[in-house]
Amino acid sequence: MAERSFCAKVLTVSDGVVAGTREDTSGRALCDALVARGAQVVEHRVCSDGREVVAHALIDLSRDFSGVIVTTGGTGFAARDETPEGTRFVIDREAPGLAEAMRLVNPLGRLSRGVAGIRGHAIILNTPGSPRGCVEQLLAVIDVLPHAVALLGDQPTTH
Repeated sequence: MAERSFCAKVLTVSDGVVAGTREDTSGRALCDALVARGAQVVEHRVCSDGREVVAHALIDLSRDFSGVIVTTGGTGFAARDETPEGTRFVIDREAPGLAEAMRLVNPLGRLSRGVAGIRGHAIILNTPGSPRGCVEQLLAVIDVLPHAVALLGDQPTTH
């Protein structure tokens, strides 16, 4: 598969980062990993935890956007971890193969409730809140993302 660049946005979901009591190390790690692999990160934003807040942010980020939106945080078992619920609320179709591949990279991936799906011309991927976990899960699927973005945009592909 030929390497193609794609546009990306990163959404950090964290009450602590919003409150200023935690550093956004995961969001920065995702931005760095995306850029290192040829993606153009066009936006990086932060929102607090919670289904409605995440859904609203994803609706806004995906409006008139063709590319990949990667979230970090809110995929675990804590009461405020509702990123998957917010994501399911806004996606048009799920992409279970991506979410399954992401979970397989590390035994702790089994604790991630993250989902992957499509909204319009955007692919949304939920990753864990740890810098290592979010990058590992992104790298598990980054090789197929240019092709997936091209398919969503009705661009010519090799198949």
